[in-house]
Amino acid sequence: MVKNGEKSAAATHAVKAAKRILITQPRPESDKSPYFELEKKYQVELSFHPFIRLEAIPAKDFRKQKVDLAYYTAVIFTSRHAIDHFFRICEEMKVNVSQDTKYFCITESVALYLQKFILYRKRKVFYGADGTNKSMFDVINKHKENEKFLYPCSENQQDNEIVGWLKNNNCEFISPFMYRTISNDVKEVMVKSDYDIICFFTPSGVKSLFDNLPKFKQNGTKIGAFGNNTSKAVEDAGLVIEIKAPQPLAPSMVSALEKYLSSALKKK
Repeated sequence: MVKNGEKSAAATHAVKAAKRILITQPRPESDKSPYFELEKKYQVELSFHPFIRLEAIPAKDFRKQKVDLAYYTAVIFTSRHAIDHFFRICEEMKVNVSQDTKYFCITESVALYLQKFILYRKRKVFYGADGTNKSMFDVINKHKENEKFLYPCSENQQDNEIVGWLKNNNCEFISPFMYRTISNDVKEVMVKSDYDIICFFTPSGVKSLFDNLPKFKQNGTKIGAFGNNTSKAVEDAGLVIEIKAPQPLAPSMVSALEKYLSSALKKK
Protein backbone atom coordinates (compact mmCIF):
# COMPACT_ATOMS: atom_id res chain seq x y z
CA MET A 1 0.00 0.00 0.00
CA VAL A 2 1.26 3.49 -0.77
CA LYS A 3 2.24 5.36 2.42
CA ASN A 4 1.31 9.01 2.92
CA GLY A 5 4.00 11.24 1.50
CA GLU A 6 5.76 8.37 -0.23
CA LYS A 7 6.95 9.40 -3.64
CA SER A 8 9.69 7.68 -5.56
CA ALA A 9 11.96 9.74 -7.74
CA ALA A 10 10.74 7.89 -10.81
CA ALA A 11 7.12 8.62 -9.94
CA THR A 12 7.67 12.39 -10.02
CA HIS A 13 7.02 12.11 -13.73
CA ALA A 14 3.75 10.86 -15.13
CA VAL A 15 3.83 7.44 -16.69
CA LYS A 16 3.62 8.55 -20.29
CA ALA A 17 2.40 5.20 -21.53
CA ALA A 18 -0.55 5.29 -19.11
CA LYS A 19 -1.45 8.87 -18.30
CA ARG A 20 -5.25 8.56 -18.55
CA ILE A 21 -6.99 5.54 -17.02
CA LEU A 22 -10.71 4.79 -17.29
CA ILE A 23 -12.27 2.68 -14.55
CA THR A 24 -15.64 1.39 -15.78
CA GLN A 25 -17.19 1.50 -12.30
CA PRO A 26 -18.65 4.22 -10.07
CA ARG A 27 -16.24 6.56 -8.31
CA PRO A 28 -15.31 5.22 -4.83
CA GLU A 29 -17.24 6.93 -2.05
CA SER A 30 -14.23 7.12 0.26
CA ASP A 31 -11.36 9.50 -0.42
CA LYS A 32 -9.13 6.87 1.18
CA SER A 33 -9.67 4.44 -1.69
CA PRO A 34 -6.41 2.83 -2.86
CA TYR A 35 -7.29 4.08 -6.34
CA PHE A 36 -6.55 7.64 -5.24
CA GLU A 37 -3.28 6.61 -3.59
CA LEU A 38 -2.31 5.01 -6.89
CA GLU A 39 -3.26 8.21 -8.73
CA LYS A 40 -1.01 10.33 -6.52
CA LYS A 41 1.95 7.96 -6.54
CA TYR A 42 2.12 7.60 -10.32
CA GLN A 43 0.63 10.98 -11.24
CA VAL A 44 -1.97 9.46 -13.54
CA GLU A 45 -5.51 10.68 -14.19
CA LEU A 46 -8.25 8.28 -13.13
CA SER A 47 -11.76 8.66 -14.51
CA PHE A 48 -14.69 6.65 -13.10
CA HIS A 49 -17.71 5.98 -15.30
CA PRO A 50 -20.01 2.96 -14.77
CA PHE A 51 -20.62 1.26 -18.10
CA ILE A 52 -23.62 -0.69 -16.83
CA ARG A 53 -26.51 -0.43 -14.42
CA LEU A 54 -28.59 -3.17 -12.87
CA GLU A 55 -32.35 -3.34 -12.95
CA ALA A 56 -34.16 -5.52 -10.43
CA ILE A 57 -36.58 -8.17 -11.64
CA PRO A 58 -39.55 -7.67 -9.28
CA ALA A 59 -40.98 -10.59 -7.34
CA LYS A 60 -44.17 -10.65 -9.44
CA ASP A 61 -42.08 -11.31 -12.56
CA PHE A 62 -39.69 -13.65 -10.76
CA ARG A 63 -42.64 -15.86 -9.80
CA LYS A 64 -43.18 -16.64 -13.47
CA GLN A 65 -39.97 -18.72 -13.36
CA LYS A 66 -41.70 -21.01 -10.83
CA VAL A 67 -38.68 -21.40 -8.56
CA ASP A 68 -39.19 -22.69 -5.02
CA LEU A 69 -36.36 -20.83 -3.27
CA ALA A 70 -36.82 -22.73 -0.02
CA TYR A 71 -36.14 -26.03 -1.80
CA TYR A 72 -32.47 -25.26 -2.49
CA THR A 73 -29.79 -25.97 0.09
CA ALA A 74 -26.83 -24.12 -1.43
CA VAL A 75 -26.36 -20.86 -3.32
CA ILE A 76 -23.57 -19.91 -5.73
CA PHE A 77 -22.60 -16.22 -5.83
CA THR A 78 -20.26 -14.64 -8.37
CA SER A 79 -20.85 -11.01 -7.36
CA ARG A 80 -22.15 -8.75 -4.62
CA HIS A 81 -24.99 -7.75 -6.94
CA ALA A 82 -26.19 -11.34 -7.03
CA ILE A 83 -26.18 -11.42 -3.22
CA ASP A 84 -28.19 -8.19 -3.02
CA HIS A 85 -30.83 -9.42 -5.43
CA PHE A 86 -31.08 -12.91 -3.94
CA PHE A 87 -31.92 -11.58 -0.50
CA ARG A 88 -34.15 -8.87 -2.00
CA ILE A 89 -36.21 -11.48 -3.83
CA CYS A 90 -36.40 -13.62 -0.68
CA GLU A 91 -37.65 -10.62 1.29
CA GLU A 92 -40.19 -9.60 -1.37
CA MET A 93 -41.51 -13.16 -1.53
CA LYS A 94 -41.38 -13.57 2.26
CA VAL A 95 -39.08 -16.59 2.00
CA ASN A 96 -37.11 -17.42 5.13
CA VAL A 97 -33.60 -18.53 4.18
CA SER A 98 -32.60 -21.56 6.22
CA GLN A 99 -29.70 -21.11 8.63
CA ASP A 100 -28.28 -24.33 7.21
CA THR A 101 -27.99 -22.93 3.68
CA LYS A 102 -24.46 -23.15 2.30
CA TYR A 103 -22.94 -20.38 0.21
CA PHE A 104 -20.22 -20.84 -2.43
CA CYS A 105 -18.59 -17.61 -3.58
CA ILE A 106 -16.15 -16.71 -6.35
CA THR A 107 -13.86 -14.68 -4.06
CA GLU A 108 -13.32 -13.98 -0.38
CA SER A 109 -14.51 -10.39 -0.78
CA VAL A 110 -17.83 -11.61 -2.21
CA ALA A 111 -18.09 -14.13 0.65
CA LEU A 112 -17.46 -11.45 3.28
CA TYR A 113 -20.23 -9.33 1.76
CA LEU A 114 -22.66 -11.97 3.02
CA GLN A 115 -22.16 -10.53 6.51
CA LYS A 116 -24.63 -7.85 5.49
CA PHE A 117 -27.38 -10.48 5.37
CA ILE A 118 -26.41 -13.52 7.44
CA LEU A 119 -24.51 -14.60 10.52
CA TYR A 120 -21.18 -15.41 8.89
CA ARG A 121 -19.94 -18.88 9.74
CA LYS A 122 -17.08 -20.51 7.90
CA ARG A 123 -18.69 -23.92 8.07
CA LYS A 124 -21.38 -22.73 5.68
CA VAL A 125 -19.58 -20.05 3.63
CA PHE A 126 -16.94 -21.15 1.12
CA TYR A 127 -14.90 -19.40 -1.55
CA GLY A 128 -12.25 -20.15 -4.13
CA ALA A 129 -8.58 -19.59 -3.44
CA ASP A 130 -7.73 -17.31 -6.35
CA GLY A 131 -10.94 -15.84 -7.77
CA THR A 132 -11.21 -18.30 -10.66
CA ASN A 133 -14.14 -20.54 -11.49
CA LYS A 134 -11.84 -23.54 -11.19
CA SER A 135 -10.90 -22.76 -7.61
CA MET A 136 -14.57 -22.31 -6.72
CA PHE A 137 -15.40 -25.62 -8.43
CA ASP A 138 -12.72 -27.32 -6.33
CA VAL A 139 -14.46 -26.10 -3.17
CA ILE A 140 -17.94 -27.01 -4.40
CA ASN A 141 -16.71 -30.47 -5.36
CA LYS A 142 -15.81 -31.19 -1.73
CA HIS A 143 -19.28 -30.34 -0.48
CA LYS A 144 -21.66 -31.08 -3.34
CA GLU A 145 -23.10 -34.37 -2.10
CA ASN A 146 -26.84 -34.12 -1.47
CA GLU A 147 -26.86 -30.36 -2.14
CA LYS A 148 -29.41 -28.64 -4.34
CA PHE A 149 -27.76 -25.58 -5.91
CA LEU A 150 -29.29 -22.21 -6.73
CA TYR A 151 -27.16 -20.01 -9.00
CA PRO A 152 -28.81 -16.54 -9.25
CA CYS A 153 -27.70 -14.52 -12.25
CA SER A 154 -28.54 -11.70 -14.62
CA GLU A 155 -31.23 -12.20 -17.22
CA ASN A 156 -28.76 -11.35 -19.98
CA GLN A 157 -25.50 -12.53 -18.43
CA GLN A 158 -25.09 -16.12 -17.30
CA ASP A 159 -21.77 -17.84 -16.71
CA ASN A 160 -21.98 -20.85 -19.05
CA GLU A 161 -18.83 -22.35 -17.54
CA ILE A 162 -20.53 -22.61 -14.15
CA VAL A 163 -23.72 -24.04 -15.66
CA GLY A 164 -21.67 -26.49 -17.70
CA TRP A 165 -19.70 -27.66 -14.66
CA LEU A 166 -22.86 -28.22 -12.63
CA LYS A 167 -24.36 -30.26 -15.48
CA ASN A 168 -21.21 -32.30 -16.07
CA ASN A 169 -20.91 -33.09 -12.37
CA ASN A 170 -24.53 -34.23 -12.13
CA CYS A 171 -25.49 -31.53 -9.66
CA GLU A 172 -29.12 -30.71 -9.06
CA PHE A 173 -29.35 -26.99 -9.76
CA ILE A 174 -31.30 -24.09 -11.16
CA SER A 175 -30.09 -20.68 -12.35
CA PRO A 176 -32.98 -18.21 -12.05
CA PHE A 177 -32.79 -14.63 -13.24
CA MET A 178 -33.11 -12.05 -10.46
CA TYR A 179 -31.90 -8.90 -12.21
CA ARG A 180 -30.93 -7.63 -15.64
CA THR A 181 -27.91 -5.69 -16.82
CA ILE A 182 -28.39 -2.57 -18.94
CA SER A 183 -25.71 -0.70 -20.85
CA ASN A 184 -25.22 2.94 -19.89
CA ASP A 185 -24.79 5.64 -22.51
CA VAL A 186 -21.05 6.35 -22.38
CA LYS A 187 -20.53 7.65 -25.91
CA GLU A 188 -19.59 11.12 -24.68
CA VAL A 189 -17.24 9.67 -22.07
CA MET A 190 -15.39 7.70 -24.72
CA VAL A 191 -15.34 10.40 -27.39
CA LYS A 192 -14.17 13.34 -25.29
CA SER A 193 -11.09 11.60 -23.86
CA ASP A 194 -8.37 9.45 -25.31
CA TYR A 195 -7.75 6.85 -22.60
CA ASP A 196 -4.47 4.97 -22.36
CA ILE A 197 -5.96 2.22 -20.18
CA ILE A 198 -9.55 0.98 -19.86
CA CYS A 199 -10.36 -1.41 -17.01
CA PHE A 200 -13.37 -3.75 -17.23
CA PHE A 201 -14.95 -5.71 -14.39
CA THR A 202 -17.80 -7.63 -16.02
CA PRO A 203 -18.61 -9.13 -19.43
CA SER A 204 -21.55 -6.71 -19.53
CA GLY A 205 -19.14 -3.79 -19.28
CA VAL A 206 -17.37 -5.04 -22.39
CA LYS A 207 -20.72 -5.42 -24.14
CA SER A 208 -21.61 -1.85 -23.17
CA LEU A 209 -18.45 -0.57 -24.87
CA PHE A 210 -19.53 -2.05 -28.19
CA ASP A 211 -23.18 -1.13 -27.67
CA ASN A 212 -21.97 2.47 -27.51
CA LEU A 213 -19.14 2.24 -30.03
CA PRO A 214 -19.72 -0.71 -32.39
CA LYS A 215 -16.63 0.16 -34.43
CA PHE A 216 -14.30 0.54 -31.43
CA LYS A 217 -10.67 -0.30 -32.20
CA GLN A 218 -8.05 -0.83 -29.53
CA ASN A 219 -5.31 1.11 -31.36
CA GLY A 220 -2.74 0.76 -28.59
CA THR A 221 -5.13 1.26 -25.69
CA LYS A 222 -4.20 -1.07 -22.82
CA ILE A 223 -7.06 -3.20 -21.54
CA GLY A 224 -7.46 -4.36 -17.95
CA ALA A 225 -9.88 -7.17 -17.03
CA PHE A 226 -11.01 -8.45 -13.66
CA GLY A 227 -12.09 -12.08 -13.53
CA ASN A 228 -11.98 -14.96 -15.98
CA ASN A 229 -15.40 -14.23 -17.44
CA THR A 230 -14.49 -10.61 -18.13
CA SER A 231 -11.18 -11.66 -19.66
CA LYS A 232 -12.99 -14.09 -21.95
CA ALA A 233 -15.45 -11.37 -23.01
CA VAL A 234 -12.56 -9.02 -23.80
CA GLU A 235 -10.78 -11.64 -25.87
CA ASP A 236 -13.99 -12.73 -27.62
CA ALA A 237 -14.43 -9.08 -28.63
CA GLY A 238 -11.05 -9.22 -30.37
CA LEU A 239 -9.22 -7.10 -27.82
CA VAL A 240 -5.84 -7.82 -26.20
CA ILE A 241 -5.52 -7.84 -22.40
CA GLU A 242 -2.46 -6.21 -20.85
CA ILE A 243 -3.59 -6.05 -17.21
CA LYS A 244 -5.32 -9.00 -15.59
CA ALA A 245 -6.68 -9.67 -12.10
CA PRO A 246 -7.07 -11.47 -9.83
CA GLN A 247 -3.63 -13.07 -9.90
CA PRO A 248 -1.41 -14.36 -7.07
CA LEU A 249 0.51 -11.05 -6.93
CA ALA A 250 -2.43 -8.91 -8.02
CA PRO A 251 -5.64 -9.90 -6.22
CA SER A 252 -7.41 -6.63 -7.12
CA MET A 253 -7.55 -4.30 -10.09
CA VAL A 254 -5.72 -1.64 -8.05
CA SER A 255 -2.83 -4.01 -7.35
CA ALA A 256 -2.78 -5.12 -11.01
CA LEU A 257 -2.57 -1.48 -12.12
CA GLU A 258 0.16 -0.83 -9.54
CA LYS A 259 2.15 -3.76 -10.91
CA TYR A 260 1.72 -2.54 -14.48
CA LEU A 261 2.62 1.08 -13.73
CA SER A 262 5.62 0.08 -11.65
CA SER A 263 6.86 -2.13 -14.47
CA ALA A 264 6.34 0.70 -16.97
CA LEU A 265 8.49 3.02 -14.86
CA LYS A 266 11.31 0.50 -14.65
CA LYS A 267 11.42 0.32 -18.45
CA LYS A 268 11.91 4.06 -18.80
